[in-house]
Amino acid sequence: MSCLPVSLFPDIVSGKISIPEWARNAKKMGYNGIDISTMFIKNHTPVYIENLKKSLANEGMPIIMATTYPDFTHPNKTQRYRELEYLRYDIALCSELGIRYLRVLAGQAHPSLDIQTGIDRAIEGLRAAADVASAYDNVTLLYENHARTSAWKYADFSYPPTIFLKVFEGIANTSIGINFDTGNVVAYNEEPLPILKKVFHKVKTVHISDTEAYGIFKPVVIGTGAVPNREIIKYLRKNSFEGWLCVEEASNTGLVGMEKALSFVRSAWDEQ
Repeated sequence: MSCLPVSLFPDIVSGKISIPEWARNAKKMGYNGIDISTMFIKNHTPVYIENLKKSLANEGMPIIMATTYPDFTHPNKTQRYRELEYLRYDIALCSELGIRYLRVLAGQAHPSLDIQTGIDRAIEGLRAAADVASAYDNVTLLYENHARTSAWKYADFSYPPTIFLKVFEGIANTSIGINFDTGNVVAYNEEPLPILKKVFHKVKTVHISDTEAYGIFKPVVIGTGAVPNREIIKYLRKNSFEGWLCVEEASNTGLVGMEKALSFVRSAWDEQ
């Protein structure tokens, strides 16, 4: 199990908490690895990257997944090209840092965007990203059924499950896998398990998250909200899921919330 510390994003991005410090805390709690945002990485200079690699090696905690924020649905063609170039940089960073998975997105729900155009642009961008990643044998891109992020102005274009599945169909024959988020479907007021079953054969990692109620995007401590995570975990275990369970802790309860989430997920897995 790994953890994406959304609750700690401001402190890590500002430098108040370093990536090695985050790794140390996660190890103390009992996680097997950590997840990061690409926003955590200051630059790609040789000295910085080498020092980061050494520090993480000293902590004995691998980075399992990094999250990045390509906007392939942007209305401006030049900006869409830039987004691919930014992603090219992130893929290279993951390769050098030994990060196996890089979470990618479709893009934002720009107000002027019609659904079919958005689907086409997302598929085009993601397929181009897969071509870039093919140059590296140690990085796998993962497309997520994402909701929203502070890195963007608008919600994710593929937040609606119907759109997510359409984009998925368009990239299903590429090397891109799926990072399935358990809470985002509930936040959209739909049931997550039917969606998971449709993409399960491509799922490499699962973001275990929770939200206060159906139809509301309000992250809470995992195990206390409306998301049927026990049922989802039961399905994963029954179907011999061997990928990573990645806690997405966004309840703003810090390390306490991350520790509670770890305890909940382990308990749910063991009881199956």
